[in-house]
Amino acid sequence: MSWTGWLLFIAIVQVIHFLGTWKLYIKAGRQAWEAAVPVYNAVILMKIINRPWWWTILLFIPIVNLIMFPVIWVETLRSFGRNSTLDTILGILTCGLYIYYINYTQDVTYIKDRSLKPRTAAGEWTSSILFAVVAATIVHTYFMQPFTIPTSSLEKTLLVGDFLLVSKYHYGARTPNTTVAMPMVHDVIPFVGAKSYLPNPQLPYFRFPGFQDIERNDIVVFNWPIDEFEDIGPPPSGYMYKPVDKKSNYVKRCVGIPGDSLEVRNGYVYINGKQNELPDRARLQFAYKVFSKKPLVQVDNQDRYTNIPIPFIADRYDISDIYVTEIDRENRIVVHVAHLTDEAMAQLKSLPDVISIEPLKGTEGEYAQDTFPNDPNHAFNTDFFGPIYIPEAGKTVAITNESIPFYKRIIEVYEGSELGEDKKITQSGTQVLLNGEPITEYTFKMDYYWMMGDNRNNSQDARSWGYVPFNHVVGKPVFVFMSWNSNAQGLANKIRWERLFTTVGGSGEPVSYFKYFLIVLVGWFAFNFFRRRRKSAKK
Repeated sequence: MSWTGWLLFIAIVQVIHFLGTWKLYIKAGRQAWEAAVPVYNAVILMKIINRPWWWTILLFIPIVNLIMFPVIWVETLRSFGRNSTLDTILGILTCGLYIYYINYTQDVTYIKDRSLKPRTAAGEWTSSILFAVVAATIVHTYFMQPFTIPTSSLEKTLLVGDFLLVSKYHYGARTPNTTVAMPMVHDVIPFVGAKSYLPNPQLPYFRFPGFQDIERNDIVVFNWPIDEFEDIGPPPSGYMYKPVDKKSNYVKRCVGIPGDSLEVRNGYVYINGKQNELPDRARLQFAYKVFSKKPLVQVDNQDRYTNIPIPFIADRYDISDIYVTEIDRENRIVVHVAHLTDEAMAQLKSLPDVISIEPLKGTEGEYAQDTFPNDPNHAFNTDFFGPIYIPEAGKTVAITNESIPFYKRIIEVYEGSELGEDKKITQSGTQVLLNGEPITEYTFKMDYYWMMGDNRNNSQDARSWGYVPFNHVVGKPVFVFMSWNSNAQGLANKIRWERLFTTVGGSGEPVSYFKYFLIVLVGWFAFNFFRRRRKSAKK
């Protein structure tokens, strides 16, 4: 829905509000016209129901207002003496229209100084829970969101099982596209699997100003442009499966920023012709085929390979991703595939049971169908890719048969259907057509970014699905508050204690601030304990 559509919708809501409440405003000692003025009528209503003026702001915050509107309906009814359970149920089930019945048919009396304290323990609990959800939703949507690392694409920097706090305000928080959704739930309802939102109506894209730009090599959380979280092939023929804010969350390293020329040579990224220098905490990994006399992974009781590294190998050589692909019992050779840093590869090679290690990489000029832009005229693979241009807002590029595979999705989807514009690219001979009209150049509306994993041969990233538009950016990971190793034995060992309360950015080895958190927590409880004792002693 466009901004014009939303303004019309708000105007209709104002008319509905006026017609349903103007008599109640008069009974509360106000003027009828005060029920008709947008925003002002909400401020006056807060005075009538004895609630703070800033509740008005909550009525305009998407998702939060879904909680606040029922609260306002019930509070309005109670301000005019309708306190029964039936009144409450009817007020909520009719979406507030029950107030029409009270406004026009009932002789009610305004209770100016009514008690705001819930009359029952259940009511008090309900009130507390509702406003806890409101506060948490505001924090989750506009300030900080918890996020779990699901894959090993940034292994060694971020581990599978890390629980992050992602800042929304660094790059600017987005208002949700979806206006009807469950608070603090992404695209599906946990344990149920049903959608957690209604796809319509949607708000136009809006982002609050951030205080930091995305810089090269930042780790970024974003909405995956190709909708579903599954093995990636060529982009699907359809595009608008989910609203942007409900697409799957991904986390990668931004190795290319708007305006860059990017190329991948032998797995290494080159920006504007120069090899990209990663932060010291980043550790590149590549795929290798490992031949050994014995398996390097654990074996269960049924002589099955668990694909979990033998403990001393995992601990000493920092190998977290290795699995058996072939067993030649006649020649006593076990073949593994492992994703290793240079250091781990050299150390593993020195093991007496290891026969040899071979890199698993593509070759220059080899065409991989599942590699962006999914066009045989551009013979790219994940190890040899580009060069390509990363679009920058306001910049213009030439559109030709050769260049259109890179920009087709940008024009049709990111700056087309997702922004409410109908754009269709077709080709006729040597001509490229936009909605049937020849197009020879295109000016970008948004900035775009190139996101890749450090685990170069085990990462579904931009080499598979292309550019990430800025409106898909969620935020910046800033803190690891929990880290869980599901492969470890014993509950205490499953928690990676050294990673608790560590920062994501910075240089050098991550430092845990967990002990300082415990000190502050114990101090806070001690302070509250002695404060309560002092108050009790004074009584």
